Amino acid sequence: MSEEKQNNVNSEGGDNSAKRLEGVAMGINHFGGPVEEAGNYRKTWGKLIVYCRKHLPAIVLSLLFTVIGNVFQVLSPGFLRDMTDEIRQGLAGVIDTQAIWAIGISLGSLYAGAALMGFLQNFIMASVTARISRNLRSAITEKINKLPLRYFDRVSLGDVISRVTNDVDTIGQTLNQNIGMVISSLTQLVGSLAMMLWTDWLLALTALATSAIGFWASKVVLSRSQAFFKAQQQGLGAVNGHIEEIFSGHNIVKTYNGAEAAQATFDTINGNLYSAAWKAQFVSGFITPLMNFSGSIAYVAISVVGAIFVMQGRISFGVIIAFLVYVNQFTQGITHVAETVPGLQGTTAASERVFELLDEEELDDESHKTATLESISGDVTFEHLSFGYHKDKTIIHDFSVEVKAGQKVAIVGPTGAGKTTIVNLLMRFYEPDSGEILIDGKPVSQVKRENVHEQFSMVLQDTLLFEGTLKDNIIFSTPNVTNEQVAEVGKVVGLHHYISTLPAGYDTMLDSSVSLSEGQKQLVTIARAMIQNAPILILDEATSSVDTRTEALIQEAMDRLMIGRTSFVIAHRLSTIRNADLILVLKDGDIIERGTHGELLAQNGFYTELYNSQFDLAQSAPTVVP
Repeated sequence: MSEEKQNNVNSEGGDNSAKRLEGVAMGINHFGGPVEEAGNYRKTWGKLIVYCRKHLPAIVLSLLFTVIGNVFQVLSPGFLRDMTDEIRQGLAGVIDTQAIWAIGISLGSLYAGAALMGFLQNFIMASVTARISRNLRSAITEKINKLPLRYFDRVSLGDVISRVTNDVDTIGQTLNQNIGMVISSLTQLVGSLAMMLWTDWLLALTALATSAIGFWASKVVLSRSQAFFKAQQQGLGAVNGHIEEIFSGHNIVKTYNGAEAAQATFDTINGNLYSAAWKAQFVSGFITPLMNFSGSIAYVAISVVGAIFVMQGRISFGVIIAFLVYVNQFTQGITHVAETVPGLQGTTAASERVFELLDEEELDDESHKTATLESISGDVTFEHLSFGYHKDKTIIHDFSVEVKAGQKVAIVGPTGAGKTTIVNLLMRFYEPDSGEILIDGKPVSQVKRENVHEQFSMVLQDTLLFEGTLKDNIIFSTPNVTNEQVAEVGKVVGLHHYISTLPAGYDTMLDSSVSLSEGQKQLVTIARAMIQNAPILILDEATSSVDTRTEALIQEAMDRLMIGRTSFVIAHRLSTIRNADLILVLKDGDIIERGTHGELLAQNGFYTELYNSQFDLAQSAPTVVP
């Protein structure tokens, strides 16, 4: 973000990692639970189900295998009952081994069938969830390309990255593990309850009465934990945002001895994340001990009541064995459902963040636009432009200027005057609040953005190189570029000699083994603009990162490049734009002076003051005596 734009954004509150998490911390009281309502999570899951609709047949088939496998598990205690009764009867006489073998084979078949169903369920869900996670990441990436830059003025890059990584991973893991677990547990729960009622309803009521304690306690615990899981996901995004910001500006942090302050900010954010995560895990961690306690009480009750029933001749001893297994399945079903709910809550929070991004307002659909810019000459007209990054704060006021094809136009002025904003509007990164920009007489608002971007080569003050070779970075997205053209551009910008000393030349991979200075990185971006060979050129402080000698070489190359092209140059060093055909002097979003370098100096106005101030500063600099 340019310094000018950053100032404008920060003046409205800006983007601060610690502040972003402050609301998360405030949403949780000291311990008692969420201060605010959980939200409409049914709507979130509805969106997730709709998004996964292509995979619903496979998911349903997987869940069907889960149900069948658990039905096999639920039926197995009945065979254990029969086997126990056969053995007990045999102890008084002769054990019917043939009957026991038959029961054992049936029982083994049930267990084998349950295992097979579990394998098929895991295989299908693992495949489906991997595809869903892939599709979600692709959808977010596509969405990012459709979002206006205004969105990134208020959301940190780290938070967006967290949604692509942490949140999507959370959704994938839940769909893979927890959904099947919920269905499995519910099948166990309902099936074991039905079998208990069918076997002996009085013992079934005994088991239900003792298990109700754990069920009620789990419900209370889960009602308190959702806000903590939501805060945890938001905290992860805030931590990622802060780390991305600090690590990308590591040199600045070190230079200004800001490590201690950065560490303090991180400790605050990390502490809030720890608080939310700890509370989420601690509160949800009550569930398993509660259900284990409830299950243990149920075992005792079944053993005591069952023994009484056996003595009364109401049931056989095998029924007690079967009931103990049923109670285990029943309490396990409740426990597993309760254990998966925190995961589902985390997924709900993650899904909210993902769909919040996917539901963001996109750039206007331009598929209906048929006007195109082809083989343009380069005439550019600004007609009464007004614009502000925020509706209540206008940056550009009634900006009008006409630029002829091939002219070199310099835009100068103090920081915050609106120089970079003009370029952003010209490139349609932002839309003006009023007014119009025309290229060769065609309003750019009637042309698709991609077609507008094709008309520009752009070199920014911030250098950005991508992973790949030097050649890949120079060519970037320009098609059909030969090695000879790349080498020629390298010579023009003065990089060819250095690149020739590298072992792989232009095919050298940019990694830690290749150290490029800031000036060399800038030369690569300038070569990238040259290779694109667009009719309009934008240079936003393009020589700010190079030394005076390199600047002179680049300026000479730029002069050759700008011949026959309309060029917009933003520069603080006014000595670099003395040969401009038109200089626009901006102050507070208005053009206060315009003309050539000589004409503006003759006016002895604001431009003259700016121009002379650079020399005054140079002359007033202290002399270092060796």
